[in-house]
Amino acid sequence: MSVDSRDDDFAIRAKAIADGIREVAAELRLINVADFISFIHLEQFGNIRDIVNSSMELYFKHGTLSYGCAADYEIEWDRPPAIILDMDFHHHHVTVSFNLVLRDCHATVVVRSLSVDAPSDGPEDDIRHLVAAIADARLGAPAV
Repeated sequence: MSVDSRDDDFAIRAKAIADGIREVAAELRLINVADFISFIHLEQFGNIRDIVNSSMELYFKHGTLSYGCAADYEIEWDRPPAIILDMDFHHHHVTVSFNLVLRDCHATVVVRSLSVDAPSDGPEDDIRHLVAAIADARLGAPAV
């Protein structure tokens, strides 16, 4: 089976984001899954926002990574639950909307959209902008 280059681009984007938010995902996975499920079920999205904000504040500049006000969960009898959080990243003319999927032993990223409001020569250039924006948005990163 061949892979569409567009699929490759989305996989590279997802990996860039996943690598950039690794510590945040690890922090979020420390939260009891039953708490997440309860907050989602009872539509207490402000609680989820507070959890996300406290998990990212040690790693990212204020306002660059945020909870997108939607969440879901997957519960199946034959596997551990998963929590799906809508997330947004915005920094240096790069905006990404993605789902962060938290599972028992790992987290994954599914990119929904990427917008680069800067001169670009194509997908590879957009990925370079994304990687640079993530690096600069991290606390302790040198200013660009």
